[in-house]
Amino acid sequence: MALGYKQLLQVEAAFRTLKQSLELRPVYHRKEERIRAHVLLCWLALMLIRIAEDRPNVAREIRSLMQTLHLVEYRLDGGKLRQRTELTDEHRAIVLALQIAEPQQIWDISLS
Repeated sequence: MALGYKQLLQVEAAFRTLKQSLELRPVYHRKEERIRAHVLLCWLALMLIRIAEDRPNVAREIRSLMQTLHLVEYRLDGGKLRQRTELTDEHRAIVLALQIAEPQQIWDISLS
């Protein structure tokens, strides 16, 4: 019973981190794939925070740096294009340290 209570405290601490450190607010999704994607992103963000806690101010620096990465949508008469902004050397270092693939440059091309 004590172990279950300890795990509950850890989960509550994780949610506090998501709400405070990452400044996440409620997000409402209806489609299952969006719900799964949202949960996965929250879990990855929490893991990144936990890993970064080993060094002071690293989480804040990483968050600040990653907020400079954007997904931009261009709308033209013939359709739209969605692509991410260019990765800097610092972005690439974070991706490499996490041992994940670099996010794709072009996310979507739609023709009207």
